[in-house]
Amino acid sequence: MRGRVVGRNEVALAFDIVLEEIENAIAALDRDGAQFCRSGKYDEVKDITGKVLQMTAFRDRVIDLQGEWSDAFPATYGKEPDDGPDPVLRTPGDEFRIPILRALETLGGRATMGRVLDKVEGLMKDRLNERDRQPLPSDPDRTSWHNTAQWERYKMVKQGLLSANSPRGVWEITLEGKRWLADAEKKQR
Repeated sequence: MRGRVVGRNEVALAFDIVLEEIENAIAALDRDGAQFCRSGKYDEVKDITGKVLQMTAFRDRVIDLQGEWSDAFPATYGKEPDDGPDPVLRTPGDEFRIPILRALETLGGRATMGRVLDKVEGLMKDRLNERDRQPLPSDPDRTSWHNTAQWERYKMVKQGLLSANSPRGVWEITLEGKRWLADAEKKQR
């Protein structure tokens, strides 16, 4: 960082990176737990279950801190001094919010995760970078941006923009989500 003040955008990206790494750790524990369960090693399953519960609680606290940061230092907070080219980082999670809501509106307000992510990819094809398209180290079948979009969905559920009561694997916009999208689209014009 060469002694400069860390700005809003770098901190927001750091939160996203920390959350991605926590998710990777949870996914690795889930895989280990499934293997222990298949092997009949139930004491190990119990141990891993406890660790997963601790990690998910920690993840929720990090998400809350991320929200506090965003509220205290909105995206318009100012420009960073130029230290040369930035490393290629993944697209921040909040940039997926409008495309997710637009995709759901296009799909009738409710759709499977796969259909929503297909639409989001089309809406964001010019914004997704090489880092976004890389596979996750913990799951080579999933790209980084899929993970980021799923994290953003989680935050949107907590904020009431997406339904918390949809069947597993189905994403559904709420009335509050429709209002939020309409306001966001007005601001973009």
